[in-house]
Amino acid sequence: MASATHEPTAGGPQGGPQGSAHERRALPSGRAILERMIALREGSIIVVTIIVAIYFSANTSTFFTGNNFKTLLPYFAPLAILGAGEVFVMILGEIDLSIGAMYMFAPIVFYKFDTAGMGLVVSLILALVVCTAVGAINGAFVSILGVSSFVTTLGMLFGFEGLSLILSHGTPVATPGAQVHSTTVQVHHIVNGHSITLPEKINHVGTFAKIFGGGIYSELIWALVIVVILQVVLTFTRWGLYTVAIGSNKLGAAEAGVKVKLVTIRNFMLSALLAGLVGVFEAIRSQTIQPDPSGPNELLLIAIAGAVIGGTLLSGGSGTVVGALIGALFLGILKDGLILQGVNANYLLFYTGLAIVVAMTANVYVARARRGHGAGG
Repeated sequence: MASATHEPTAGGPQGGPQGSAHERRALPSGRAILERMIALREGSIIVVTIIVAIYFSANTSTFFTGNNFKTLLPYFAPLAILGAGEVFVMILGEIDLSIGAMYMFAPIVFYKFDTAGMGLVVSLILALVVCTAVGAINGAFVSILGVSSFVTTLGMLFGFEGLSLILSHGTPVATPGAQVHSTTVQVHHIVNGHSITLPEKINHVGTFAKIFGGGIYSELIWALVIVVILQVVLTFTRWGLYTVAIGSNKLGAAEAGVKVKLVTIRNFMLSALLAGLVGVFEAIRSQTIQPDPSGPNELLLIAIAGAVIGGTLLSGGSGTVVGALIGALFLGILKDGLILQGVNANYLLFYTGLAIVVAMTANVYVARARRGHGAGG
């Protein structure tokens, strides 16, 4: 009898499972959805990105078009891949400035191996192996010798950008495998009711180029695949859990049996590998290898900014790869929208800097509000 009188009380006034099912089917309010989104580590930058996208779409008729999306991809996708590798280093409480050098160095090494007769695929693999080895050296200096990651990777940045200029003699060259081929096909046309056949040239790139940066959506596909894989690694594997543990408490992680040096070296290797991969992608997409340090140096800072505004702490111990993706999307939308609005090129970096500060301020404010709400609860 006690259980019989208890069940209706637990089921609520509507009684039985039907009432509970009805409550479960009730849709959350807009405010509840917004609170849940902001509760995510990447929540604030998601909200800011949506606001920026809405602003540009409302003020620029060509913003939400397929052609503009294709214009956005070459800026957004490389940042997402660079940021994904940087997140693994930054969660450790370290930083990797050498990604700018690897971005510039990898295409030149790729070119040298290909002209030596290695072939496109083998040359690409060897170039990425070289970049990964540089990452291992970075990690060894930081974890074994105890040199600051800022100093180590800054030295590598200058050193390998200088080596790139030496190897290339500062001269741009055509990227191997990225050449555009023309094919003549016969196309049927209807003219005044009569069918005639005329030759027409179609330009296309080879399969290698389509896969590694030359295709319209190839870099986007690579970026999404890499982000998903690395987010899974960071969240569900020992590698990721050890990375977060080291960034939170290096001494405690070491005492718990985590191989701190090995994980650190591995993360720097990952960062350098992805930077080299992006460098080759961009060289194939542009069909030219440009030995100019100014572009890579700006790109590495923007990639780090994307990772930070995406929720990765510079102090270490917290971060997400998905956040770096969203941060890159925010910066891509910002630059693309400003260009579409006809903003003078001299003001682009100024507005980008302001937007980064505003986005980071929103991140800090939301994080404090979330902690205060949790404490109050």
